[in-house]
Amino acid sequence: MKRTLTVLAVAIAATAGGAAWYIDSKQPLRDGELRLNGLQAQVTVRYDERGVPHIQAQNEADMYRALGFVQAQDRLFQMELLRRLARGELAEVLGAKLLDSDRLFRTLGIRAQADTHAAKLDMHSPAGQALVAYLDGINQYQTSRPAPVEFDLLGIKPRPFTIADSYSITGFNAYSFATALRSNPLLTYVRDELGADYLKVFDVDWHSQGVVGKPALAAADWQDLNAIARLSLDALSEAGLPQYEGSNAWVIAGSRTASGKPLLAGDPHIRFAAPAVWYEAHTQLPGEELYGHYQALSPAASLGHNRDFAWSITMFQNDDLDLIAEKVNPDNPNQVWYQGRWVELQSREEVIAVKDAEPVKLTLRRSPHGPIVNDALGAAAQGKTPIAMWWGFLETENPILEAFYELRTADSLDKARAAAEKIHAPGLNLVYANAKGDIAWWAAAKLPKRPTGVNPAFILDASRGEAEKDGFYPFADNPQEENPPRGYIVSANFQPLSPIGIQIPGYYNLPDRGQQLDRQLSDSSVKWDLQNSQALQLGVKTGYHQRVLQPILADLRAAAADEQERALVEQLASWNGEHQIDSVPASLFNQLLYEISRAAMADELGAAFFETLLASRPLDYALPRLNADAASPWWDNRGTEALENRADSIKTAWQATLAHLRNQFGAEPSGWAWGKLHTLTHNHALGQLKPLDRLFNIGQFAAPGGHEMPNNLSHKIGPAPWAVFYGPSTRRLIDLDDPTRSLGINPLGQSGVPFDAHYADQAEVYIQGLYQPQHVREEEVAAHSQGVLRLIPR
Repeated sequence: MKRTLTVLAVAIAATAGGAAWYIDSKQPLRDGELRLNGLQAQVTVRYDERGVPHIQAQNEADMYRALGFVQAQDRLFQMELLRRLARGELAEVLGAKLLDSDRLFRTLGIRAQADTHAAKLDMHSPAGQALVAYLDGINQYQTSRPAPVEFDLLGIKPRPFTIADSYSITGFNAYSFATALRSNPLLTYVRDELGADYLKVFDVDWHSQGVVGKPALAAADWQDLNAIARLSLDALSEAGLPQYEGSNAWVIAGSRTASGKPLLAGDPHIRFAAPAVWYEAHTQLPGEELYGHYQALSPAASLGHNRDFAWSITMFQNDDLDLIAEKVNPDNPNQVWYQGRWVELQSREEVIAVKDAEPVKLTLRRSPHGPIVNDALGAAAQGKTPIAMWWGFLETENPILEAFYELRTADSLDKARAAAEKIHAPGLNLVYANAKGDIAWWAAAKLPKRPTGVNPAFILDASRGEAEKDGFYPFADNPQEENPPRGYIVSANFQPLSPIGIQIPGYYNLPDRGQQLDRQLSDSSVKWDLQNSQALQLGVKTGYHQRVLQPILADLRAAAADEQERALVEQLASWNGEHQIDSVPASLFNQLLYEISRAAMADELGAAFFETLLASRPLDYALPRLNADAASPWWDNRGTEALENRADSIKTAWQATLAHLRNQFGAEPSGWAWGKLHTLTHNHALGQLKPLDRLFNIGQFAAPGGHEMPNNLSHKIGPAPWAVFYGPSTRRLIDLDDPTRSLGINPLGQSGVPFDAHYADQAEVYIQGLYQPQHVREEEVAAHSQGVLRLIPR
């Protein structure tokens, strides 16, 4: 027995020692020397207490090569997964469950478009040279250092990262901004199958019938369209990768700040994932520096600042994606009607490799308007109407790499404006300030000229010319402001106004978040600084709850069955809308939102379209308008013989709300506190598999804030508990009086390497609403240096 126990102890120790050695071998090297090909001089990389690299180089090529190398140390698996997602290659490493996602992204045409753009890149341009050097740094890391643990678990064979991979991820970003694939089928179904009385709650009154008619879609076509909507929603969550959802940014002129210089704030709203989206790096050249936030496979910072200027971005939310019902030749199903004649659909063959299964062959079609999205469903497609997709990303030159490359040195309004003009897709709001005192905002995108009266919120009818475009508006016609007299600019995804009065269709978020920020910034008695700006970013209320509750308070009071219920109704009536973690009204309100939606709309839409509605932005607009309209036909339940009114449906929703909360979380309302029901977990792509979730996922954290408020820790409308799925992907505050004192935070950690000290070292700080210094001063960088990596020419 003693010998057996001794052998067992030795085996366990050896296994533990081997595991420790294995894990240690995968960790980033942040101290010592490494040799790199292509360097012209030594590059010094100092890592601070958060794992942020401070890169000192003598020339641009060395700087970008070093940036690629150190980013790959921390984020190689993220780079690998994102390029595979964008190019439709996930099933090759994750198996058949990702086949639908791959088929969707192949259908969208991102891969083909990226290959075309890559072939056209001017390799001798400054931006082209930066990308080439950056990718070389990534590839040198991949060939010289151990592969990430995820590569071993999934059997990924390393292959070089290419220019086409970088452009593919740009296409993924553009796709994740566009919600037309999700919302257009839903709104068209409501318009065409339920009618105008049902449609009006969705706030699409602008020419809601299109130009002259509507496409004739059969039941099987609706089935396909909803399947495409669901596929579009599920594709990203299945891969465990980030999706771009919204953002806050504002800039305040020196006349309104305590320092007398502009102050910029920004917090892009992106789906949470492990690792986090942004990779922070401080890069220095002789006479030039930038503290930047970088995305995977991009050498140009998407967010940045230095001592002279700063910028942030939000989603423009312009509609640059149309779904178009093609008219098919009854004598030839491979022809569609286009500009007065029948034309052939183009087609191409692609093959998707599938792990542990046979490859899958695809036939992907394209009309003159764009890819046929029905092909994303493969053999599951039932409808006969080809639905084409016109998408700005596929139709513009889109020199977005050059745009952000040029922003690195944009120390004037003219330079920043010129860079913004090169952003075509996805549409972005660029919010900018400089130390000279300028503040500005440009809505950057190529805006298409659609036929008069066409509303692209609906599926367009190709046979009537609704899908045709007459080019694009010039950049000067885009919404924009420079140094407005009021002394501040807010960008929060609400619908902007064009300087020439053109209508700009879009998937705009509720105005409440922007209105809340505007109310606070408009207070001329406040002088803004880094401290009170934190409170603004961390705000956990808007006026949305009032718009939803006020019209139905009488119905809620009538529905209350006893003293406890009446007390709960009065808590809602007097509630200020704050979503603090100890708030019971916040939980009551959010459960009630779902139950009202279900009681009013599930019967008309059916299960499939109702699920799509719950994950779509139109519902945010619909609920206040629905509650304010006692005569809306939505209130009647088609499943009963009686004719229900608003009071009946509100009573049903109230009773269902209480039943759910009591059954799931106990009879005492004290157990319904928001932080118990509203939580954040950072999910890794492998964390969907047990027991790997315990190794790779981070959380749960009780989460304050909520849907469409400044601290936009957002969840989908649905039954409690609520999982936060997107929110501030970073929070940044830069006072141009002394940008070296800027503040920021990473929701998780700088590193994407499991078991690394910086994998999740900021997660607790982030959820508590705290900030970290972003070191720029030489003495601060030196004082906080935790390791020095020297990259030496080979």
